[in-house]
Amino acid sequence: MREKKVEQYDVVIIGGGAGGMTAGIYCGRAQLKTLLIEKSLVGGLATYTNEIMNYPGFPEGNTGLGLMELFQKQAKNFGVKFKLTDVKNVELDGEVKKVETFRNIFEAKTVIVASGGRPRTTGAENEEKYLFDKGISFCATCDAAANTDKTVMVIGSGDAAIEEGMFLSKFAKKVIVSVIHDEGKMDCNEISRDQALDNPKMEFVWNTVVDSFEGDEQLERVNLKNLKTGEIIPIDVDTCFEFIGYVPNTEIFKDKLSLSKQGYVITNEKMETGIAGVYACGDVREKELKQVATAVGDGAIAGVEAEKHISETELFKNQIMQKEKIGLIYVYSAIDAPSRELLPMLREIEEEYDGQVKVNVIDQYKGKSLCDRLACDVEPMTIFYTKEGEVVETSTQCDKPHIYEALNKYVAEPVSV
Repeated sequence: MREKKVEQYDVVIIGGGAGGMTAGIYCGRAQLKTLLIEKSLVGGLATYTNEIMNYPGFPEGNTGLGLMELFQKQAKNFGVKFKLTDVKNVELDGEVKKVETFRNIFEAKTVIVASGGRPRTTGAENEEKYLFDKGISFCATCDAAANTDKTVMVIGSGDAAIEEGMFLSKFAKKVIVSVIHDEGKMDCNEISRDQALDNPKMEFVWNTVVDSFEGDEQLERVNLKNLKTGEIIPIDVDTCFEFIGYVPNTEIFKDKLSLSKQGYVITNEKMETGIAGVYACGDVREKELKQVATAVGDGAIAGVEAEKHISETELFKNQIMQKEKIGLIYVYSAIDAPSRELLPMLREIEEEYDGQVKVNVIDQYKGKSLCDRLACDVEPMTIFYTKEGEVVETSTQCDKPHIYEALNKYVAEPVSV
Protein backbone atom coordinates (compact mmCIF):
# COMPACT_ATOMS: atom_id res chain seq x y z
CA MET A 1 0.00 0.00 0.00
CA ARG A 2 1.33 3.44 -0.97
CA GLU A 3 2.46 5.58 1.94
CA LYS A 4 0.30 8.62 2.50
CA LYS A 5 1.71 12.05 1.78
CA VAL A 6 2.17 14.22 4.88
CA GLU A 7 1.57 17.98 4.71
CA GLN A 8 1.79 20.60 7.47
CA TYR A 9 -0.64 23.46 8.10
CA ASP A 10 -1.35 25.96 10.81
CA VAL A 11 -5.08 25.28 10.60
CA VAL A 12 -7.12 22.47 9.09
CA ILE A 13 -10.87 23.11 8.81
CA ILE A 14 -13.13 20.09 8.36
CA GLY A 15 -16.24 21.20 6.50
CA GLY A 16 -16.89 23.88 3.89
CA GLY A 17 -20.20 25.41 4.90
CA ALA A 18 -20.77 28.98 6.02
CA GLY A 19 -19.12 28.38 9.41
CA GLY A 20 -16.07 26.63 8.01
CA MET A 21 -15.48 29.20 5.29
CA THR A 22 -15.86 32.10 7.72
CA ALA A 23 -13.29 30.49 10.00
CA GLY A 24 -11.07 30.14 6.94
CA ILE A 25 -11.47 33.81 6.08
CA TYR A 26 -10.37 34.84 9.56
CA CYS A 27 -7.45 32.40 9.62
CA GLY A 28 -6.31 33.33 6.14
CA ARG A 29 -6.48 37.02 6.93
CA ALA A 30 -4.31 36.32 9.98
CA GLN A 31 -1.75 34.88 7.52
CA LEU A 32 -2.09 31.36 8.84
CA LYS A 33 -1.46 28.50 6.43
CA THR A 34 -5.01 27.16 6.21
CA LEU A 35 -6.56 24.11 4.56
CA LEU A 36 -10.31 23.58 4.25
CA ILE A 37 -11.52 20.03 3.53
CA GLU A 38 -15.03 19.47 2.17
CA LYS A 39 -16.25 16.03 1.14
CA SER A 40 -18.99 17.03 -1.30
CA LEU A 41 -20.16 20.56 -2.12
CA VAL A 42 -18.50 23.73 -0.83
CA GLY A 43 -21.20 25.80 0.85
CA GLY A 44 -23.00 22.95 2.58
CA LEU A 45 -26.78 22.86 2.92
CA ALA A 46 -27.09 26.57 2.17
CA THR A 47 -26.26 25.88 -1.49
CA TYR A 48 -29.58 24.05 -1.85
CA THR A 49 -31.65 27.05 -0.77
CA ASN A 50 -33.25 28.92 -3.66
CA GLU A 51 -33.49 32.23 -1.87
CA ILE A 52 -31.90 33.62 1.29
CA MET A 53 -33.58 36.86 2.36
CA ASN A 54 -32.50 37.06 6.01
CA TYR A 55 -28.71 37.29 5.68
CA PRO A 56 -27.61 40.85 6.52
CA GLY A 57 -26.13 43.02 3.81
CA PHE A 58 -28.20 41.63 0.92
CA PRO A 59 -31.48 43.61 0.92
CA GLU A 60 -32.55 42.05 -2.37
CA GLY A 61 -31.66 38.57 -1.13
CA ASN A 62 -29.42 36.03 -2.80
CA THR A 63 -29.46 32.38 -3.75
CA GLY A 64 -27.78 30.03 -1.31
CA LEU A 65 -25.34 28.98 -4.00
CA GLY A 66 -24.58 32.57 -4.94
CA LEU A 67 -23.92 33.57 -1.35
CA MET A 68 -21.67 30.58 -0.70
CA GLU A 69 -19.70 31.29 -3.89
CA LEU A 70 -18.96 34.74 -2.48
CA PHE A 71 -17.79 33.16 0.79
CA GLN A 72 -15.46 30.82 -1.09
CA LYS A 73 -14.06 33.59 -3.28
CA GLN A 74 -13.28 35.68 -0.20
CA ALA A 75 -11.59 32.76 1.56
CA LYS A 76 -9.46 32.03 -1.51
CA ASN A 77 -8.50 35.71 -1.70
CA PHE A 78 -6.94 35.27 1.75
CA GLY A 79 -4.97 32.22 0.64
CA VAL A 80 -7.17 29.45 2.03
CA LYS A 81 -6.56 26.18 0.19
CA PHE A 82 -9.61 24.01 -0.60
CA LYS A 83 -9.50 20.25 -0.98
CA LEU A 84 -12.52 18.15 -1.98
CA THR A 85 -12.17 14.83 -0.22
CA ASP A 86 -13.55 12.84 2.70
CA VAL A 87 -11.90 12.80 6.13
CA LYS A 88 -11.35 9.20 7.24
CA ASN A 89 -9.83 9.69 10.69
CA VAL A 90 -8.58 12.34 13.09
CA GLU A 91 -6.04 12.39 15.92
CA LEU A 92 -6.77 15.47 17.99
CA ASP A 93 -4.79 14.96 21.19
CA GLY A 94 -1.29 16.35 21.46
CA GLU A 95 0.31 19.51 20.17
CA VAL A 96 0.27 18.33 16.54
CA LYS A 97 -3.18 17.29 15.26
CA LYS A 98 -3.59 14.84 12.39
CA VAL A 99 -6.41 14.79 9.83
CA GLU A 100 -6.32 11.76 7.57
CA THR A 101 -7.91 11.40 4.13
CA PHE A 102 -7.63 8.63 1.55
CA ARG A 103 -4.30 9.90 0.18
CA ASN A 104 -2.97 12.37 2.75
CA ILE A 105 -2.22 13.00 6.39
CA PHE A 106 -2.53 16.69 7.20
CA GLU A 107 -0.71 17.79 10.34
CA ALA A 108 -1.94 20.98 11.98
CA LYS A 109 -1.42 23.16 15.01
CA THR A 110 -5.18 23.64 15.28
CA VAL A 111 -8.28 21.93 13.89
CA ILE A 112 -11.70 23.52 13.39
CA VAL A 113 -14.61 21.08 13.08
CA ALA A 114 -17.28 22.56 10.81
CA SER A 115 -18.70 19.36 9.34
CA GLY A 116 -22.31 20.49 9.71
CA GLY A 117 -25.12 18.03 9.47
CA ARG A 118 -27.91 16.76 7.32
CA PRO A 119 -31.68 16.82 7.73
CA ARG A 120 -33.31 13.55 8.66
CA THR A 121 -35.41 12.40 5.72
CA THR A 122 -38.51 10.21 5.49
CA GLY A 123 -37.03 7.53 3.24
CA ALA A 124 -40.22 7.53 1.14
CA GLU A 125 -40.29 6.62 -2.54
CA ASN A 126 -38.85 9.23 -4.97
CA GLU A 127 -37.67 11.45 -2.12
CA GLU A 128 -34.12 11.86 -3.47
CA LYS A 129 -35.55 13.23 -6.73
CA TYR A 130 -37.05 16.31 -5.09
CA LEU A 131 -34.64 17.17 -2.31
CA PHE A 132 -33.82 20.82 -1.68
CA ASP A 133 -34.45 22.94 -4.79
CA LYS A 134 -36.88 20.50 -6.43
CA GLY A 135 -39.73 20.86 -3.97
CA ILE A 136 -38.58 19.36 -0.66
CA SER A 137 -37.18 21.88 1.80
CA PHE A 138 -35.86 21.76 5.34
CA CYS A 139 -35.85 25.47 6.21
CA ALA A 140 -39.02 27.51 6.53
CA THR A 141 -37.06 30.63 7.47
CA CYS A 142 -35.15 30.34 4.21
CA ASP A 143 -37.98 29.43 1.83
CA ALA A 144 -41.17 30.84 3.36
CA ALA A 145 -41.29 34.00 1.22
CA ALA A 146 -40.87 31.94 -1.96
CA ASN A 147 -44.07 30.09 -1.04
CA THR A 148 -46.31 33.13 -0.72
CA ASP A 149 -49.94 32.23 -1.59
CA LYS A 150 -48.97 28.60 -2.24
CA THR A 151 -50.00 25.30 -0.69
CA VAL A 152 -47.30 23.66 1.38
CA MET A 153 -47.04 20.53 3.47
CA VAL A 154 -45.19 20.08 6.75
CA ILE A 155 -44.01 16.65 7.87
CA GLY A 156 -43.68 16.27 11.63
CA SER A 157 -45.33 17.47 14.84
CA GLY A 158 -42.42 18.38 17.13
CA ASP A 159 -41.69 21.90 18.32
CA ALA A 160 -39.68 22.76 15.20
CA ALA A 161 -42.31 21.38 12.81
CA ILE A 162 -45.27 23.16 14.39
CA GLU A 163 -43.47 26.45 14.98
CA GLU A 164 -42.13 26.46 11.43
CA GLY A 165 -45.59 25.54 10.17
CA MET A 166 -47.09 28.56 11.92
CA PHE A 167 -44.35 30.74 10.44
CA LEU A 168 -45.14 29.38 6.97
CA SER A 169 -48.83 30.20 7.48
CA LYS A 170 -47.89 33.90 7.39
CA PHE A 171 -46.94 33.45 3.73
CA ALA A 172 -48.65 30.36 2.31
CA LYS A 173 -52.37 30.23 1.63
CA LYS A 174 -52.57 26.75 3.18
CA VAL A 175 -50.28 24.65 5.40
CA ILE A 176 -51.11 20.94 5.54
CA VAL A 177 -49.45 19.06 8.40
CA SER A 178 -48.90 15.29 8.33
CA VAL A 179 -48.90 13.94 11.89
CA ILE A 180 -48.02 10.35 12.76
CA HIS A 181 -50.20 10.37 15.92
CA ASP A 182 -53.93 10.17 16.62
CA GLU A 183 -56.04 13.28 16.23
CA GLY A 184 -55.08 16.06 18.62
CA LYS A 185 -51.83 14.45 19.73
CA MET A 186 -48.51 16.09 18.81
CA ASP A 187 -44.89 15.98 19.96
CA CYS A 188 -44.65 19.75 20.46
CA ASN A 189 -45.43 21.76 23.58
CA GLU A 190 -49.10 22.35 24.43
CA ILE A 191 -49.05 26.11 23.73
CA SER A 192 -47.76 25.58 20.19
CA ARG A 193 -50.21 22.74 19.64
CA ASP A 194 -53.21 24.87 20.67
CA GLN A 195 -52.06 27.81 18.56
CA ALA A 196 -51.59 25.58 15.53
CA LEU A 197 -54.99 23.93 15.92
CA ASP A 198 -56.59 27.38 16.12
CA ASN A 199 -54.72 28.64 13.03
CA PRO A 200 -57.26 28.89 10.15
CA LYS A 201 -54.56 28.35 7.52
CA MET A 202 -53.35 25.06 9.02
CA GLU A 203 -54.93 21.67 8.30
CA PHE A 204 -53.92 18.35 9.87
CA VAL A 205 -53.87 14.85 8.43
CA TRP A 206 -53.67 12.48 11.40
CA ASN A 207 -52.17 8.98 11.63
CA THR A 208 -50.15 9.44 8.46
CA VAL A 209 -46.64 9.09 7.09
CA VAL A 210 -45.26 9.86 3.65
CA ASP A 211 -45.63 6.97 1.22
CA SER A 212 -44.19 8.63 -1.91
CA PHE A 213 -43.46 11.91 -3.69
CA GLU A 214 -44.64 12.63 -7.24
CA GLY A 215 -44.13 15.24 -9.96
CA ASP A 216 -42.27 15.91 -13.18
CA GLU A 217 -39.31 18.25 -12.79
CA GLN A 218 -40.68 19.70 -9.56
CA LEU A 219 -42.65 18.17 -6.71
CA GLU A 220 -46.39 18.28 -7.38
CA ARG A 221 -47.93 15.74 -5.03
CA VAL A 222 -47.26 14.02 -1.72
CA ASN A 223 -48.94 10.65 -1.13
CA LEU A 224 -49.66 10.07 2.54
CA LYS A 225 -50.43 6.66 4.00
CA ASN A 226 -52.94 6.24 6.82
CA LEU A 227 -51.29 4.00 9.40
CA LYS A 228 -54.60 2.57 10.62
CA THR A 229 -56.44 1.93 7.36
CA GLY A 230 -53.60 1.70 4.85
CA GLU A 231 -55.39 4.24 2.66
CA ILE A 232 -53.19 6.32 0.32
CA ILE A 233 -54.11 10.00 0.45
CA PRO A 234 -52.78 12.08 -2.48
CA ILE A 235 -52.33 15.77 -1.71
CA ASP A 236 -51.28 18.39 -4.28
CA VAL A 237 -48.66 20.78 -2.90
CA ASP A 238 -46.12 23.29 -4.14
CA THR A 239 -43.50 22.51 -1.48
CA CYS A 240 -43.03 19.94 1.25
CA PHE A 241 -41.12 20.92 4.40
CA GLU A 242 -39.65 18.06 6.42
CA PHE A 243 -39.02 18.65 10.13
CA ILE A 244 -38.35 15.22 11.55
CA GLY A 245 -34.93 15.84 12.97
CA TYR A 246 -31.38 16.65 12.04
CA VAL A 247 -28.33 14.38 11.92
CA PRO A 248 -24.92 15.94 12.70
CA ASN A 249 -21.93 14.74 10.70
CA THR A 250 -19.90 13.64 13.70
CA GLU A 251 -19.40 9.93 13.15
CA ILE A 252 -15.59 10.22 12.99
CA PHE A 253 -15.52 12.30 16.18
CA LYS A 254 -17.21 9.71 18.38
CA ASP A 255 -15.03 8.97 21.43
CA LYS A 256 -12.72 11.82 20.37
CA LEU A 257 -14.82 14.88 21.18
CA SER A 258 -17.53 15.55 23.74
CA LEU A 259 -20.85 14.98 21.98
CA SER A 260 -24.42 15.54 23.12
CA LYS A 261 -26.95 12.69 23.19
CA GLN A 262 -28.01 13.75 19.70
CA GLY A 263 -24.40 13.66 18.47
CA TYR A 264 -23.65 17.39 18.30
CA VAL A 265 -20.24 18.72 19.36
CA ILE A 266 -20.36 20.43 22.75
CA THR A 267 -18.43 23.71 22.92
CA ASN A 268 -18.24 26.79 25.09
CA GLU A 269 -18.84 30.33 23.82
CA LYS A 270 -15.27 30.43 22.49
CA MET A 271 -16.03 27.38 20.30
CA GLU A 272 -13.55 25.35 22.37
CA THR A 273 -14.23 21.63 22.46
CA GLY A 274 -12.26 20.84 25.60
CA ILE A 275 -9.19 19.72 23.65
CA ALA A 276 -6.53 22.43 23.35
CA GLY A 277 -6.34 23.71 19.78
CA VAL A 278 -9.57 22.03 18.62
CA TYR A 279 -12.67 24.11 17.92
CA ALA A 280 -16.11 23.55 16.41
CA CYS A 281 -18.46 25.94 14.64
CA GLY A 282 -21.70 26.02 12.69
CA ASP A 283 -24.49 23.46 12.58
CA VAL A 284 -22.31 20.68 13.99
CA ARG A 285 -22.41 22.47 17.37
CA GLU A 286 -24.99 21.87 20.07
CA LYS A 287 -26.94 25.13 19.84
CA GLU A 288 -30.41 26.61 19.46
CA LEU A 289 -30.53 28.25 16.03
CA LYS A 290 -28.97 26.82 12.88
CA GLN A 291 -28.76 29.54 10.23
CA VAL A 292 -26.11 30.97 7.91
CA ALA A 293 -25.89 34.05 10.13
CA THR A 294 -25.23 32.05 13.31
CA ALA A 295 -22.72 29.81 11.51
CA VAL A 296 -20.83 32.92 10.41
CA GLY A 297 -20.66 34.15 14.00
CA ASP A 298 -19.40 30.76 15.16
CA GLY A 299 -16.79 30.65 12.41
CA ALA A 300 -15.49 34.12 13.22
CA ILE A 301 -14.97 33.16 16.86
CA ALA A 302 -13.36 29.83 15.97
CA GLY A 303 -10.97 31.51 13.53
CA VAL A 304 -9.92 34.15 16.04
CA GLU A 305 -9.46 31.59 18.82
CA ALA A 306 -7.39 29.33 16.54
CA GLU A 307 -5.06 32.21 15.68
CA LYS A 308 -4.84 33.14 19.36
CA HIS A 309 -4.00 29.54 20.31
CA ILE A 310 -1.17 29.39 17.79
CA SER A 311 0.33 32.74 18.77
CA GLU A 312 0.06 31.96 22.49
CA THR A 313 1.65 28.54 21.99
CA GLU A 314 4.62 30.15 20.26
CA LEU A 315 4.82 32.83 22.97
CA PHE A 316 4.65 30.20 25.70
CA LYS A 317 7.39 28.02 24.19
CA ASN A 318 9.76 30.69 22.92
CA GLN A 319 9.44 33.44 25.50
CA ILE A 320 7.65 32.46 28.69
CA MET A 321 9.26 29.00 28.95
CA GLN A 322 12.49 29.97 27.17
CA LYS A 323 15.50 27.79 27.95
CA GLU A 324 18.36 30.27 27.79
CA LYS A 325 18.06 31.59 31.34
CA ILE A 326 16.56 30.75 34.69
CA GLY A 327 12.92 31.78 34.48
CA LEU A 328 10.73 33.82 36.79
CA ILE A 329 7.06 34.23 35.88
CA TYR A 330 4.97 36.73 37.78
CA VAL A 331 1.19 36.29 37.59
CA TYR A 332 -0.79 39.32 38.68
CA SER A 333 -4.09 41.13 38.24
CA ALA A 334 -4.06 44.51 36.53
CA ILE A 335 -7.12 45.56 38.54
CA ASP A 336 -5.51 44.65 41.87
CA ALA A 337 -3.38 47.58 43.11
CA PRO A 338 -1.10 45.61 45.50
CA SER A 339 -0.12 43.01 42.89
CA ARG A 340 0.23 45.72 40.21
CA GLU A 341 2.56 47.74 42.43
CA LEU A 342 5.05 44.84 42.53
CA LEU A 343 5.81 45.13 38.79
CA PRO A 344 8.71 47.64 39.19
CA MET A 345 10.28 45.36 41.83
CA LEU A 346 10.28 42.43 39.39
CA ARG A 347 12.12 44.50 36.79
CA GLU A 348 14.66 45.58 39.38
CA ILE A 349 15.30 41.94 40.30
CA GLU A 350 15.85 41.05 36.62
CA GLU A 351 18.43 43.83 36.31
CA GLU A 352 20.22 42.84 39.50
CA TYR A 353 20.78 39.29 38.24
CA ASP A 354 22.54 40.82 35.23
CA GLY A 355 21.32 38.58 32.42
CA GLN A 356 21.01 35.37 34.46
CA VAL A 357 17.23 35.57 34.89
CA LYS A 358 14.37 36.10 32.44
CA VAL A 359 11.27 37.70 33.97
CA ASN A 360 7.86 37.29 32.29
CA VAL A 361 4.72 38.99 33.54
CA ILE A 362 1.21 37.61 32.90
CA ASP A 363 -2.04 39.43 33.59
CA GLN A 364 -4.31 36.69 34.88
CA TYR A 365 -7.36 38.16 33.14
CA LYS A 366 -5.87 38.89 29.71
CA GLY A 367 -3.59 35.86 29.77
CA LYS A 368 -6.04 33.34 31.19
CA SER A 369 -5.14 30.62 28.69
CA LEU A 370 -1.45 31.09 29.51
CA CYS A 371 -2.29 30.73 33.19
CA ASP A 372 -4.21 27.55 32.35
CA ARG A 373 -1.08 26.13 30.71
CA LEU A 374 0.78 26.84 33.95
CA ALA A 375 -2.05 25.43 36.09
CA CYS A 376 -2.16 28.77 37.88
CA ASP A 377 -5.51 30.10 39.08
CA VAL A 378 -4.45 32.56 41.79
CA GLU A 379 -2.67 35.91 41.85
CA PRO A 380 -0.26 37.25 42.74
CA MET A 381 2.01 34.26 42.22
CA THR A 382 5.61 33.65 41.31
CA ILE A 383 6.68 30.63 39.26
CA PHE A 384 10.31 29.57 38.96
CA TYR A 385 11.70 27.23 36.29
CA THR A 386 15.08 25.99 35.13
CA LYS A 387 16.84 26.31 31.78
CA GLU A 388 15.40 22.91 30.89
CA GLY A 389 11.90 24.37 31.15
CA GLU A 390 11.09 22.47 34.34
CA VAL A 391 8.91 24.32 36.84
CA VAL A 392 10.64 23.87 40.20
CA GLU A 393 8.68 26.12 42.51
CA THR A 394 5.47 28.11 42.70
CA SER A 395 4.60 30.47 45.50
CA THR A 396 2.08 33.11 46.49
CA GLN A 397 4.81 34.72 48.60
CA CYS A 398 5.99 37.54 46.37
CA ASP A 399 8.27 39.58 48.62
CA LYS A 400 11.82 40.40 47.53
CA PRO A 401 13.67 38.16 50.06
CA HIS A 402 11.69 35.09 49.07
CA ILE A 403 12.27 35.67 45.34
CA TYR A 404 16.03 36.14 45.88
CA GLU A 405 16.19 33.00 47.98
CA ALA A 406 14.43 30.96 45.30
CA LEU A 407 16.50 32.29 42.38
CA ASN A 408 19.82 31.91 44.18
CA LYS A 409 19.33 28.14 44.21
CA TYR A 410 19.69 27.97 40.43
CA VAL A 411 21.82 30.87 39.15
CA ALA A 412 25.61 30.67 38.77
CA GLU A 413 26.16 33.99 40.51
CA PRO A 414 23.76 34.48 43.46
CA VAL A 415 22.70 37.96 44.50
CA SER A 416 22.65 38.92 48.15
CA VAL A 417 19.36 40.04 49.63
